[in-house]
Amino acid sequence: MKYKRILLKLSGEALMGDRQYGIDPQRLAEYAAEIKQIHDKGVEIAIVIGGGNIFRGVAGASNGMDRVQGDYMGMLATVINGMALQGALEEAGMQTRLQTALKIEAIAEPYIKRRATRHLEKGRIVIFGAGTGNPYFTTDTAAVLRGIEVGADVILKGTRVDGVYTSDPEKNADAVKFDFISFEDVLAKGLNVMDTTAFTLSQENKLPIEIETLTKTDRYNEYIMTGLRTIWGVSLERVEQEFGKTYLDYLNRQAAKFIEDHLLFVDDNILRTTKKGKFLSDGIASDLFLLNLE
Repeated sequence: MKYKRILLKLSGEALMGDRQYGIDPQRLAEYAAEIKQIHDKGVEIAIVIGGGNIFRGVAGASNGMDRVQGDYMGMLATVINGMALQGALEEAGMQTRLQTALKIEAIAEPYIKRRATRHLEKGRIVIFGAGTGNPYFTTDTAAVLRGIEVGADVILKGTRVDGVYTSDPEKNADAVKFDFISFEDVLAKGLNVMDTTAFTLSQENKLPIEIETLTKTDRYNEYIMTGLRTIWGVSLERVEQEFGKTYLDYLNRQAAKFIEDHLLFVDDNILRTTKKGKFLSDGIASDLFLLNLE
């Protein structure tokens, strides 16, 4: 096992899925399924999640709102996301604890380092909400701070690209990827990995950062598996939009066999499992949907 204890930094915006705002239950279930794969390997997991899908303090300040007030609103947004993620993780069969830097005792424990560490040792997933509890600090900084405090081996930062590049590869086709880069070089080159405060804190405490993403096939596999297990099903429209026509055509060909056997059905362009198929959903996905097309 490469790491015993990790701090996972998740983006709040990723919870929106295909929506413009808020939380997509399907995307939340996908997150939970991915985290469960890591947890089942015996890795101790702490999580910090952003709140950008609900509110950003910096955005509020740019529109004339008091920055401190806006930042506290942003902290509450991370608590809402933390509660949603906690529910999804527990639905997937994991034990969790939500700890917040602001006291909200009706819904979460106050952050206490020793208690958080003990939860991790017992195999519980600990979600840290409300950032650092102070305005002007981002959730990136909160992630590094909590990672240092609980003795994480690494910060895993989820992102849409597969590493650190000279510039944004989604905007610049000539961007060059770094297989490894030092803290010093990131700062010298002005690369946008995370905010400077968080990055400097990580450097000073020798806490490594890894940038992680899922390949298209990985994301497709997770989406199909999660959709078949849940009431939301698999949106054929979303498969085409997010993964392309090749994946949709393959899915339709494979699904046809199970539709004939009354294990799957299509309702309003959503592929779902029948009551009979629900008991076989993992096997259906594993045997016939999870093909590496890349």
